[in-house]
Amino acid sequence: MSIHVLLEVNVKPESADDMNALMKENLPDTRAFDGCEGITIQSNAEDPSNVIALEQWLSREHYEKYLAWRTETGFMDKMVSMLAGEPSIRYFDVVDV
Repeated sequence: MSIHVLLEVNVKPESADDMNALMKENLPDTRAFDGCEGITIQSNAEDPSNVIALEQWLSREHYEKYLAWRTETGFMDKMVSMLAGEPSIRYFDVVDV
């Protein structure tokens, strides 16, 4: 069963354009990664520096392999340098109701 991942970040105001460019450049690789079923990036309507990635993965293990790959390639360090704090990653299971 799929898992949903919610990645939430607060982007430094001076890094907004760089973050958008980083995402545009790297999201095709994310979408093509084994187990990725979809990802959208959304900004808070009341605070554009507050950004979330809504992700759907085949399993948590698939996401963890993806996250390890992004860390190994230096992407995570680059992204974190543009943030006003640590990213928040939360995992959600689909509830059959």
